Amino acid sequence: MAITADEVKHVAKLAKLEFTDDELQMFAGQMDDIIKMVQQLGEVDTTGVPVTSTVTEAKNVMREDVAVKGTDRDQLMHNVPQKDKGFVKVPAIIDESEEG
Repeated sequence: MAITADEVKHVAKLAKLEFTDDELQMFAGQMDDIIKMVQQLGEVDTTGVPVTSTVTEAKNVMREDVAVKGTDRDQLMHNVPQKDKGFVKVPAIIDESEEG
């Protein structure tokens, strides 16, 4: 499965990134190499190999889940530039004018 520069360009557009034609060719080649490596891993015979869930000897180091009182909302909102009904007001990040 070869990745084309057009496919990289499409994904870049979705991510709102811009690349030169040389960069598109380079990334297409790199992505194609990655896909080939993953396919090669799929060909490895793992019959009889036990499932690995961790590669370290680490034990559960999580603390006990205990509820503690948080910081007062009014204190948290003290330095917020814009707020509305107890929520932080931020600029919109989805630009729907470029749909298509």
